[in-house]
Amino acid sequence: MSPSTYVPPKVWTNDAESGGQFASINRPTAGPTHDKTLPVGKHPLQLYSLATPNGVKVTILLEELLALGHGGAEYDAWLIRIGDGDQFSSGFVEVNPNSKIPALLDRSADPAIRVFESGSILLYLAEKFGAFLPTDPAGRTETLNWLFWQMGAAPYLGGGFGHFYAYAPEKLEYPINRFTMEAKRQLDVLDRRLAESPYLAGDTYTIADIAVWPWYGQLVRGNLYSAAEFLDAGSYTHVQRWAQAIAERPAVQRGQRVNRTWGDEATQVPERHAAADLD
Repeated sequence: MSPSTYVPPKVWTNDAESGGQFASINRPTAGPTHDKTLPVGKHPLQLYSLATPNGVKVTILLEELLALGHGGAEYDAWLIRIGDGDQFSSGFVEVNPNSKIPALLDRSADPAIRVFESGSILLYLAEKFGAFLPTDPAGRTETLNWLFWQMGAAPYLGGGFGHFYAYAPEKLEYPINRFTMEAKRQLDVLDRRLAESPYLAGDTYTIADIAVWPWYGQLVRGNLYSAAEFLDAGSYTHVQRWAQAIAERPAVQRGQRVNRTWGDEATQVPERHAAADLD
């Protein structure tokens, strides 16, 4: 490994292109960049999202709720093209001042309730409909343990490993080694837990599984960063078993298609306003 010639300045300034796939939307300030009102459909739940791992958490949960017969979980899913900077519109920033997808507006309340951050949305919907979150203190706490584990762990997987392994404009040995080590440690945490129980919180499928699966389940199945072989994903046998079981759920398959604009055309449902849109 050759030593770096970069010396950080005393005060950082944004005077150089960051490079990489997402350089055009990176900036050091918050707030809207343009005025645009968000569209509103006929359902109480209005989702503004994209089918990234964070985005599909919410559409999976909504489809699971509908499969249980919760008609109030019907929703409009509007496409937010993050590559085009839709998340910086004035309307989106009103719903999520952090300018990240997904964002949810619950218009069944007056005034409407905004919910942002994927973990917060999962918890909000689980509590609203009384599903996928145990009511006993031990089960609820274990579910929230793993839900918040994902919130803290995934940035190392996405912004760390995923960025430097798949998206950075140049391959750098130190950050790839650093974040690969952490990604494998996290997979080992999951594998040890899933050796003890079928799902993360125990015997029951919960919002913890819905939160973790789009990142780690898809990673070991070869659907994230094309990194399964690099990470020796097949060695995490309990994660593999869990990931496949969840992938076979019809609601999971439907939820992954919503707000998707890439891949096989048959898997793409850019916007969803009725169950028939997924037929």
